[in-house]
Amino acid sequence: MSRVSIIIPTFNESATLQSTLRQLTILNPPAYEIIIVDGNSTDNTIEIAKRSVEHFGLDCRVLSYGLSKGVEGENCRSRSAQLNHGAKAATGDILCFLHADTRIPDDTIAVIEKTLNDPAIACGGFISLMSGAETTRWGISLHNVLKTYYAPLLFRPRHFFKGLRLLFGDQVMFCRRSDFWQCGGFDEALPIMEDGDLCLKLAKKGRIQQINRVVHSSDRRVVYWGTWKATAIYLYVGILWGVGVSATYLKQFYDDIR
Repeated sequence: MSRVSIIIPTFNESATLQSTLRQLTILNPPAYEIIIVDGNSTDNTIEIAKRSVEHFGLDCRVLSYGLSKGVEGENCRSRSAQLNHGAKAATGDILCFLHADTRIPDDTIAVIEKTLNDPAIACGGFISLMSGAETTRWGISLHNVLKTYYAPLLFRPRHFFKGLRLLFGDQVMFCRRSDFWQCGGFDEALPIMEDGDLCLKLAKKGRIQQINRVVHSSDRRVVYWGTWKATAIYLYVGILWGVGVSATYLKQFYDDIR
């Protein structure tokens, strides 16, 4: 039986974190360990994390990336750096990267283990169903499913036919810890699209697979931008990245929404 380490990056996630952690208490089988890596939140995210861990009885560590590395400001809010920091602290055989605003099914660990039992698969992720308190974003969710396939087909066709699929963080990506580090982990120089970059690197190890199971992710970006603007931004950023535009340039179109 594999040991699955769940790594959760946080920055000002007080509105969502407790619900996510509560969901982790019903995982069957449970995760081997849970690691929260905070990027110097200015709200009470850390307090909620520690209180929830104690209340729910979770085997969970809460790390502060900024304090441990002596960095401040936006430098400690790099999701890539937070995820790598959590991966270095992890002791499991498999790394699962979970966003703080995403809820996963109770058999997630079993699904992950079954997927990676196939040595030809290097990385997997779920179908992300984007929803909020008032609605489910069926159109955007469908587009995200299709994007997993059409983006690599359009921009990396040779790799597509070898098994490349393009997964994103809200799809709850997972891979073997050994493969993750052999590929260099997340590129900490990338302010966005670090997940797509990791897929490109892991595809050299084996197939990338989107599992036919659903996780529920917050629609807060769509609420903030509106449906049409959100769709346009997703397409614009994805196309420009696909043709090689710098992620540093693209970050200006992708605000942090909390």
